[in-house]
Amino acid sequence: MTDAARKWNVMVTGGAGYVGSCLVPKLLVAGHKVSVLDLFIYGEDVFNGVGGHPNLRCVRGDMRDPAVVATALDGADAVIHLACISNDPSFELDPDLGKSINFDCFQPLVRASKAAGVRRFIYASSSSVYGIKQDENVTEDLTLEPLTDYSKFKAMCEEVLDREREPGFVTLTLRPATVCGYAPRLRLDLTVNILTNHAINNGKITVFGGAQRRPNINVEDMTDLYLRCLQYPDEMIDGKVFNAGYENHTVMQIAEMVRANVGEAVEIVATPTDDNRSYHVSSEKMRRELGFVPRHTIDDAVASLTAAFAAGKVPNAMTDPVYYNVKLMQEIALH
Repeated sequence: MTDAARKWNVMVTGGAGYVGSCLVPKLLVAGHKVSVLDLFIYGEDVFNGVGGHPNLRCVRGDMRDPAVVATALDGADAVIHLACISNDPSFELDPDLGKSINFDCFQPLVRASKAAGVRRFIYASSSSVYGIKQDENVTEDLTLEPLTDYSKFKAMCEEVLDREREPGFVTLTLRPATVCGYAPRLRLDLTVNILTNHAINNGKITVFGGAQRRPNINVEDMTDLYLRCLQYPDEMIDGKVFNAGYENHTVMQIAEMVRANVGEAVEIVATPTDDNRSYHVSSEKMRRELGFVPRHTIDDAVASLTAAFAAGKVPNAMTDPVYYNVKLMQEIALH
């Protein structure tokens, strides 16, 4: 059987989060068996109609618990590792918690995966591992200069995974840009999603600075890429690292796209900022070596969000902590 036709038994950590809630249904449609390891702090109803699927198994638990990890890995031959305290503000709420989830349990997870017979391990790192570069295009061969603990531990996990790679245990690291667009477990604390939410619910977008570039990738493309990464032959991906982004726009350009989608009456207010971080990530290696070209634009992401708001899928968007990682972590006092 070729890799392209292979059906995997995939364990997805953090599968009930933003990206996972879009990915898991796609994995099931593609014929894979899926085990989700997650705390389910965003609710049980994130799988958009596939909750009772015979090939879906949900393991509610903490990946810092070896027994829970062993249960989730039972029968698995692939892992897609999404789970983490995701983004700097969430991490900084409780740095010890962030380190325990984002780094301390990573090597034990990788080794438990090998022991369980996993043959392919796909790790979701972050394009933030580069820090701030002046290079016109930030490519995978540039030095990593992470600026925060969140990005530092992402980079350190990459090193751990590379050390643990061995024949029969294929490893792949993806460095996603900022993900955007509608997913059943929606985040409204990411650039495109923030601006769209404010445009729809306030009629006004505040842009801090505006000239900073932000690489983005539509959640539909990000999840399609994970699917494809189960199909590539071992030699195409083993031990490799790929940036995963689509468009590098300035924050002001994104705001203008949002207004074009939501309505010209939306006001854009620019205000100065001390945060002039600007990222311009190249995903040319992904296109060249994997043949993967994103098909969903930032406009598509805004349109998907606008449609979800119009359909009543995003109630209490400005106030419900479920859409905001920091607010929810504060509310539930995760430890």
